[in-house]
Amino acid sequence: MEIKPEIAERIIKLEEKFKNSGQDMGSYLDGLLYDRYLSYWDYIEVDTLLSLQKTNTHFPDEMIFITYHQITELYFKLIIHEQKQIIESATLTASFFTEKLNRINRYFRILIDSFDVMIKGMEREQFLKFRMALLPASGFQSAQFRMIELYSTPLENLVSAEIRNDFSEKTSIDELYENIYWKKGGIDLETGEKTLTLKQFEKRYTPRFLRIANAVYENTIYHRYLKMHEDDRNDKDLVKAMRNLDVNVNINWLLMHMGAAYRYLSKDKETVKATGGTNWKKFLPPSFQRISFFPDLWSKEEKENWGKQWVNHTFNTENKK
Repeated sequence: MEIKPEIAERIIKLEEKFKNSGQDMGSYLDGLLYDRYLSYWDYIEVDTLLSLQKTNTHFPDEMIFITYHQITELYFKLIIHEQKQIIESATLTASFFTEKLNRINRYFRILIDSFDVMIKGMEREQFLKFRMALLPASGFQSAQFRMIELYSTPLENLVSAEIRNDFSEKTSIDELYENIYWKKGGIDLETGEKTLTLKQFEKRYTPRFLRIANAVYENTIYHRYLKMHEDDRNDKDLVKAMRNLDVNVNINWLLMHMGAAYRYLSKDKETVKATGGTNWKKFLPPSFQRISFFPDLWSKEEKENWGKQWVNHTFNTENKK
């Protein structure tokens, strides 16, 4: 049987590729002969994936709850995948930077737009019952979301606004981490003690968070931007993508959670505690923490009014009930 020239050319290239691998090309060709045809279900691991939705109760809407959160974590994985490419790029250009940020913004827009699944897609009475079987677990414990924050900006930007000026770039990573804004959400307002939710989260993830913070010291996404040539920093598309990311993560994503919290945890001027005891009214509103990944890209007025309009409207509406 005559071998076509284009096939012979590929065989020569394969032989060149494999000659330093410790195995001859014939062994690799045997592997191809013995290998099974790839199927969609094997490649995607469909059966395994669909086996992961293990509910704790018999309420039908818990399936919605767990599935949506798992989908969210998968999108977070994609976001971190893009973030690392920015941080690890040896020759970062404005166009590459912008493309990666646009992908991240696209993932967040999908998550934000789909949050109606959580806000409107479950029966309130079912949620208030099955959530009790989830204690003390909480969305507060999403480690990947905390990693997204750590990859995005230096720790001093993740300290609550009310004490942020007490710290500087010279403050140790350990001290900044101890005062990171989200820890306030895991404090019991009545006792001032850490909730079990926070204690569990810290025990499992603090070493990893500190490793990441040290690994990206002066090399976060914000640092990579600030170190670029002035012409690149002034690129309109890049600046727009960065501002969009700040709004998507630090305003819009939080507002969606606020909407869900008000839908399920507020009724008749009374507030139901979140799972894990997190004080969501003090923790979620973006105008309270005023977290911005890229503060130099916002005017003083914009920073002072960070997410405030929506929160004021919500609380005024609640107080009129």
